[in-house]
Amino acid sequence: MADTEPLGESTATGGRSEGSRGRGRTTITDNVVATIAGIAIRETEGVHSVGRGASKALGAVTGRMSGSSSSSGARRAVKVEVGEKQTAIDVDVEVEYGTPIHELADLIRTHVTDTVETMTGLEVVEINIVVFDVHIPGDDDEDDSGDEGGSRSGGGSPRVQ
Repeated sequence: MADTEPLGESTATGGRSEGSRGRGRTTITDNVVATIAGIAIRETEGVHSVGRGASKALGAVTGRMSGSSSSSGARRAVKVEVGEKQTAIDVDVEVEYGTPIHELADLIRTHVTDTVETMTGLEVVEINIVVFDVHIPGDDDEDDSGDEGGSRSGGGSPRVQ
């Protein structure tokens, strides 16, 4: 959770909020950063859904509803750690088939960093992205309770680096 100091440089806004010095404290919670990041991720072209299981289903539905902030889905699907001046973000995403994943990851990082830093003043130091599935059009009727990213090699040491 980020707190701003009542006097001196504001830790959550990097000193950019000149008019608020000495007039109180602003606290930015993990949930706020998770919501902002989740919305920014869903706005990125090529992302089909954010999160797995129930949070994925909720995010896919609420993220496409007009005017919806999908804040509860974003909090479950996006994990954040907020310090006094910095934040780190972890997210699981399902991508649209045909989307270059490495390019999408760069777009997500850029969009989330710009949005979170602009809205909160916190420095985004890390965004870890797990691509757990590829959405293939027409496969919406399949059961999503299968493989959750586990290894199919039968355990043991990794086969690739």
